[in-house]
Amino acid sequence: MEGNAIAQFVPLILIFAIMYFLLIRPQQKKMKEHQRMVSSLRRGDQIVTQGGLIGKVSKVKEDGELLVDIADGVQVRVVQSTVAQVLNKTEPAKDS
Repeated sequence: MEGNAIAQFVPLILIFAIMYFLLIRPQQKKMKEHQRMVSSLRRGDQIVTQGGLIGKVSKVKEDGELLVDIADGVQVRVVQSTVAQVLNKTEPAKDS
């Protein structure tokens, strides 16, 4: 009777393990990569937002916002976590 109860839980455990390795783990890895990309944004980077705006970062604010130039004389405030892709990365300023 006790062996039968354990045998009933083995398929559930296998399903959970498969779901973890195929769904949960890759999603966590993708989230970490996105967080690393967002935290490394700096002035001059050309970005694409999740809404499809393409612009150049003009200022990185401390409260999780960016000022982004989308046209000559047009700046928008963008939440940092909505950046979908970095098109052109600028080089860090060299210390003299």
